[in-house]
Amino acid sequence: MKIIKRSGTEVNFDIAKIMAAVTKANNEVVHNERLSDEQIEIISRNVENICKEMNRSLSVEEIQDLVENQIMNFRAFSVARKYITYRYKRALVRKSNSTDEQILSLLECNNEEVKQENSNKNPTVNSVQRDYMAGEVSKDITKRLLLPQDIVDAHEQGLIHFHDADYFAQHMHNCCLVNLEDMLQNGTVISETMLEKPKSFSTACNIATQAIAQIASSQYGGQSISLSHLAPFVQVSREKFRRKVREEFETAGIQCSDDKINEVAEMRVREEIKNGVQMIQYQVITLMTTNGQAPFVTVFMYLNEVPDGQLKDDLALVIEEMLKQRIQGVKNEQGVWITPAFPKLIYVLEEDNIREGEKYWYLTELAARCTAKRMVPDYISEKIMKQLKVDKNGEGQCFPCMGCRSFLTVYNDENNKPKYYGRFNQGVVTLNLVDVACSSGKDKDKFWKILDERLELCKRALMCRHYRLKGTPSDVAPILWQNGALARLKKGETIDKLLYGGYSTISLGYAGLCECTRYMTGVSHTQEGGTEFALELMKYLNATCKRWAAETNIDFSLYGTPLESTTYKFAKCLQKRFGKIPGVTDKNYITNSYHVHVTEEISAFDKLRFEAQFQPLSPGGAISYVEVPDMMNNIPAVLSVMQYIYDNIMYAELNTKSDYCQECGYTGQIQIITDNDGKLIWECPNCGNRNQDKMNVARRTCGYIGTQFWNQGRTQEIKERVLHL
Repeated sequence: MKIIKRSGTEVNFDIAKIMAAVTKANNEVVHNERLSDEQIEIISRNVENICKEMNRSLSVEEIQDLVENQIMNFRAFSVARKYITYRYKRALVRKSNSTDEQILSLLECNNEEVKQENSNKNPTVNSVQRDYMAGEVSKDITKRLLLPQDIVDAHEQGLIHFHDADYFAQHMHNCCLVNLEDMLQNGTVISETMLEKPKSFSTACNIATQAIAQIASSQYGGQSISLSHLAPFVQVSREKFRRKVREEFETAGIQCSDDKINEVAEMRVREEIKNGVQMIQYQVITLMTTNGQAPFVTVFMYLNEVPDGQLKDDLALVIEEMLKQRIQGVKNEQGVWITPAFPKLIYVLEEDNIREGEKYWYLTELAARCTAKRMVPDYISEKIMKQLKVDKNGEGQCFPCMGCRSFLTVYNDENNKPKYYGRFNQGVVTLNLVDVACSSGKDKDKFWKILDERLELCKRALMCRHYRLKGTPSDVAPILWQNGALARLKKGETIDKLLYGGYSTISLGYAGLCECTRYMTGVSHTQEGGTEFALELMKYLNATCKRWAAETNIDFSLYGTPLESTTYKFAKCLQKRFGKIPGVTDKNYITNSYHVHVTEEISAFDKLRFEAQFQPLSPGGAISYVEVPDMMNNIPAVLSVMQYIYDNIMYAELNTKSDYCQECGYTGQIQIITDNDGKLIWECPNCGNRNQDKMNVARRTCGYIGTQFWNQGRTQEIKERVLHL
């Protein structure tokens, strides 16, 4: 059995240390108020047994809380006071150098919590360590100087989660839709170097990837680009190749028809598209931003984003090549083709690609094969999205999310035209709905009262984010604010006008709707009585966001928080505050957003149908998924799910498995088992390999695919997922 020290280091549980600490406190009280040696041993054994039952590694703080409770159970109040006083004195000493141990432990690669914090960061790499070290200092400054104490306390207790506190000290925003069209068509500046409008498709791809790296280093969330912004440069290359081929034939003295010239030029166009797409894929994967990871890039593939004709056909060529290369994957160190984490792909399902016989059906078949093998693309239904995202002119809109699921609100610019690219999200604060429920003791009136109190806390925390951005000069990130990625502001001009009036959004996140509903109603939110409560709660959260927006002229939006490492943090805090409540707090994770619980038996189509009613109530971000087995030999089933998505739900994905064992060459699903210490570990089912450095595992855990493994809470959630198909 393991415990996690304050530094984050994981060590073996040692009952002798508990007995020694209690004995020390015991010896400081008068003789007739002391515990007996037998009682001290019982206290220590009780703590040990509780730790074993938790099925996870407890922190030192949690264990000390258990010790206090056990001492109090024996009514040894004087001993308890001495023990608490000792803890308090040690806490004061630690407070003076609160970040030192954390930083030193992560530099030595033995900080277990940091190792598993981000499933796409390798904590042994210098650049990642540097980012984490800066993050620890930034979090310390944020907690001590920048945030009100009650918000810090609520975050620490797991009542709310103040996302990305390690970046809050800087004037940085969350995620965005890159206005790549503006940057390419009107030129941009990268690292003080002017880049004019590209003269070819491959140059456009090169500029795009360089811009992505710069943008990712200037914010802390994901960014999305659209292939429709690159597609016009296919024609630029086509015209260039036609001129060049004609010159080559004339120089060689060969008489040739225009048709032949165009045929040869088209072959070169196809080759350039292949090279350009490969450049995007490989540069995105191999680029490293200043925070030590590949850019969190989403590539949007939407045919109807351009008009019919040559441009649409060229976009189809680019989409086709993007899917083909993603099906192939990338090679690992052993030269084996594996599933990369990025770029994330989104494919829009439309009238001209959703049924067999339609013009672009072949792309949808290709997308299905890509999903079966590499877990992407995800799917947006143009039909459903246009029903849900309606602008002030009454026109439905279809546009990508920013990163894994964060959607902008509909917006019309000063010319009354819809605008999405060049917009961004100011930040997220997530409300732990499970804690609201458990704090109410199942009293409905008390539930709504506590909810209002927590929502007000969230609003103040979100306004802290807003005010941290307000007054930010455009000079802090020229590529974002001055050179077209998000705006074309002047030097010295602040970004303030982009924070109001709906241009950007700010997100109220929520987590644990399933467990919250189960506690308050006694049934799952998929069952009668539970569903009604869950929908009522979601509508109330939306109404609150609309009220805040009216009060502030800031677009507050309700966001289905994906929860990566936070799911474990919330679960631990809930267990500490309320113990293990069956079906509510008895897991080491809580459910993302509105999702059906991962252990609940439900078919793929029933799950999508059920969750579809929650997506309109989560306008700031929502995605649904179905968990499926290996689908490589069942592409028709994948296509059936995709067609169901088109007709029923706005945004969804299929979770397949694509793992590789470097020890024996096994491909398939690496399994999760429990070792002798009660810890969940990954094991190859073929050779028994348990070395994470010798396996490639890819799982979608929060919208994005993760490849660097996960904390114990998220790992349990992955292990317990049931198949929906």
